[in-house]
Amino acid sequence: MTQIYARVALIGLGLIASSMAHAMRANGLAGQIVGHAKSAETRATALELGLCDHVYATATEAVQGADLVVLAVPVGAMAAIAEEIGPHLMPGCTVTDVGSVKQAVIAAVTPYIPEGVQFIPGHPMAGTEYSGPRSGFATLFQNRWWLLTPAPEVDPAALARLQSLLVGMGAKVNLMDAAHHDQVLAVVSHTPHLIAYTMVGVADHLAQVSNSEVIEYSASGFRDFTRIAASDPTMWRDVFLTNKDAVLDILGRFAEELFVLQRAIRMGDGDHLHDYFTRTRAIRRGIIEAGQDTSAPDFGRAPAAAKPAGEA
Repeated sequence: MTQIYARVALIGLGLIASSMAHAMRANGLAGQIVGHAKSAETRATALELGLCDHVYATATEAVQGADLVVLAVPVGAMAAIAEEIGPHLMPGCTVTDVGSVKQAVIAAVTPYIPEGVQFIPGHPMAGTEYSGPRSGFATLFQNRWWLLTPAPEVDPAALARLQSLLVGMGAKVNLMDAAHHDQVLAVVSHTPHLIAYTMVGVADHLAQVSNSEVIEYSASGFRDFTRIAASDPTMWRDVFLTNKDAVLDILGRFAEELFVLQRAIRMGDGDHLHDYFTRTRAIRRGIIEAGQDTSAPDFGRAPAAAKPAGEA
C-alpha cells in the first residue's frame, strides 16, 4: 500500500497502539513510527519488538514533527496529555484517539488543540483481554468497525486521510455523533463489562463455594465472564466515570428486564422464558452473520500458547 503518513506518534503503547504499529508496518502505511510510554520497561519492549523506530520518555518529544498523533492512553489521562503536547504539535497534523468514550474525550482534548491542527476523535471496536506492548498483532482491526466522531468543521481532507489509514489497517470506518456513540457503547460494551465484573465478584463473595471449585468447575458462561473481567482495570474505571449517564441509563433498563425474568422464573412461566431466549438468540446470529465473531464452539478458549502474550 501507499504511505499515508510520514511520521506517526503513538502516545501510549498498549494493545491498540502496538496493534496499530504492527498493522502500519505490515501494510507500509507510515514512513516512521515513534512512541511514548511512561514505563522504561514498556519503552524497552517496544524497541525490542520493533514497534517503533524511536521511543521517547516524554510525549512532547514523541510528537515533534509528527503528521499523525494517536492518543492511546486511558480516558482519564487524555486532558493532561493533550495539555502537554498541544504547544508542540506540528501545524497541519492530525490528532486522534482510541478511547471508548467520546464526549468526555472531546471535552478534555479540544481546548488544547491549536489552530491549524485537526482533532478527529476515534474508537476502534476491537480488542482482547490482554494489555501491554506484547499483546498487539497486525490483524486486530481486520473487518472490525472503527468509529470516528469528527466535529462538523473538521477538514475533509484530513478526515479522508485518516480514514484511508484505518481502512489500510483492515478496519471498516463509520462516522457517528459523539453522544450517540456513547449511548451505543454503553449497550454493546460498557454495561456488559460491568455485569461481567459483577458476576465474577459475586462468585468471589460466595463463601460456601471455594475458589478452587469456581476455577475447576467453571462452565463456558462463567469463563466468558472472567475473560471479559480480565480487561485493564484503569481503562474501565475511567470509562465508567466518564460515560456514567449512558451506563446508568442502560443499567436501569437491564434491571427492569431482569425483574421480568425473575418473575417468569418464580411463576414458572416457561413460555415467556422460551420466547425471550429465542428472540435474544437471534441477536447472536446477527453478530456472526455480520462477521463480527465466529460460531466456532470453542472460540476464545484455545491454549494459552496460541494467544497473544499479555502483560500486567
